[in-house]
Amino acid sequence: MARLIIMGPPGSGKGTQAEHLARHFGIPAISTGDLFRAHVRDKTDLGLEAGGFMDRGEFVPDHVTTDMLKQRMEDADAAQGFLLDGYPRTVIQIGALDEMLAGRGQPLDVVLALMASDSELLARMLRRAQEQGRSDDTEAVIQRRLALYRDETEPVLTAYSKRGILLSVDGSGDREAITASAIAAVEGALAG
Repeated sequence: MARLIIMGPPGSGKGTQAEHLARHFGIPAISTGDLFRAHVRDKTDLGLEAGGFMDRGEFVPDHVTTDMLKQRMEDADAAQGFLLDGYPRTVIQIGALDEMLAGRGQPLDVVLALMASDSELLARMLRRAQEQGRSDDTEAVIQRRLALYRDETEPVLTAYSKRGILLSVDGSGDREAITASAIAAVEGALAG
C-alpha cells in the first residue's frame, strides 16, 4: 500500500489526478475540501467551526483541518494507505501530519507535485469558470489564489524536497498523459 500526498496549484488538475492515482493504487483519496463539505453538511462541531471561515472565504484554521483529517484517517479504508489532496497546506500542518503518521508507524512514501505555468493555470481556470458559470472566478481572483498558493504551499514542497520524497510531474497537456506520468513516477519511487 502507498501513503501519498498530491500537491499542485489551483487549476493543475490535482483533484482529477488524485482520483486516478487512488484508483490505480487501491487507496482512498482524502480531500480536505470534501472533508470540509461533509462536516458542514452534517453540522458536526468541526463543520460548524469550519463553515464560518469558509463563508468568509478564509482558510479553515490548521487545528480544525487537522482534527477532521485525524478522524478520517481512523476509517478502515485508510489503514494501509491513502492519498491526501489539500493537506498539508502549510509547514505547521507537516508537523501535525508527521505526528499523526508516527503514531500509526506509517511513514509517508511520496509527495507528488503537479507543475504547470501560471499562464496555463490561468487559462484553464478561466475556461472552467466560463463552462461552469463561476462569475466569481475572475482573472484577478485567480491570480490571487495562485499567489496565495505560492506563498503558503511552496515552503511545504521545499520541506518534502529536503526529505527526498518529492516528485515533480509536468501537469500540462493531455490528462491521460499526465496520469500515466504520475503513476510511473510514483511506482518508480515506491519500487525504490
